[in-house]
Amino acid sequence: QVQLVESGGGLVQAGGSLRLSCAASGRNFSRYAMGWFRQAPGKEREFVATISWSGGSTDYADSVKGRFTISRDNAKNTVYLQMNSLKPEDTAVYYCAASVRYSHTEVASRGYDYWGQGTQVTVSS
Repeated sequence: QVQLVESGGGLVQAGGSLRLSCAASGRNFSRYAMGWFRQAPGKEREFVATISWSGGSTDYADSVKGRFTISRDNAKNTVYLQMNSLKPEDTAVYYCAASVRYSHTEVASRGYDYWGQGTQVTVSS
């Protein structure tokens, strides 16, 4: 069982920055691919970013490339999402996810086994 707890969401003006954190329980965190997804009101959950077990590989949705950076600290069982140049369309609940089946990057939500409760990010124009 893996528990994920996100933090760092909030209200920010367009062009601003936020850093989300996701703290994971368990001893095998360093083996898991990790991902960030988001869900805006009235829309389906969508992929944002993913990182491999070592942090050596990452992948991003086209909508966030060049603005968001995913990273991880395996010693702290934590994955981060640095979000810069935020836009109103980035407003959503952001979810952290862990895949115990995959160690490399994974862009599909069905590839993840555990999810956090989500943290709200609101970008005002």
